[in-house]
Amino acid sequence: MKRSIGAKPVLYPTPTLVVGTYDAQGKANAMTAAWGGICCSKPPCVAVSLRAATYSHGNIVARGAFTVSVPSRDHVREVDYFGVASGRDQDKFSQAGLTAAASEVVDAPYVSEFPLILQCSLLKQVEIGLHTQFIGEIVDILAEEDCLDERGRVDVLKLRPFVYAPENMSYFALGEDLGRAFSIGKELRGD
Repeated sequence: MKRSIGAKPVLYPTPTLVVGTYDAQGKANAMTAAWGGICCSKPPCVAVSLRAATYSHGNIVARGAFTVSVPSRDHVREVDYFGVASGRDQDKFSQAGLTAAASEVVDAPYVSEFPLILQCSLLKQVEIGLHTQFIGEIVDILAEEDCLDERGRVDVLKLRPFVYAPENMSYFALGEDLGRAFSIGKELRGD
């Protein structure tokens, strides 16, 4: 039996993403965001929703660009730090012991140590209550060689990303491969 738990921002899995921006002085900043994901196939786009109070919000508006770094579980502590500190007050990269690398295609930094980087040009922003949804067109993706399969595609088990559980306020590792998409359900079609 199901019971109502009310209207709240709960959807599983919730990604753990790190948004990279430059401020007005060119200082690299990174923040952890969970409200985000792919929002269009063509052109390839990703959306992240940030509160106006965040330092990164103003940076994206001013620069018209951002990156989304996907961390591996090896950096869960640093990723959590990026979400609890403000770039207004601290040099987060220095404090976390991570490297801010300059994107060659957009005006934003990314976390060099993280295995997957989406480099985005701001396409649109939508005001939604407490958050602004920034839609970025993915200009290029950088991926560590050791996270790719033999065909050059990202292998999620090698990437080792982790997810966020908003109600528990905890991070979780991903598990096993359950089967090929667009394949395991075909027998139920009845053709």
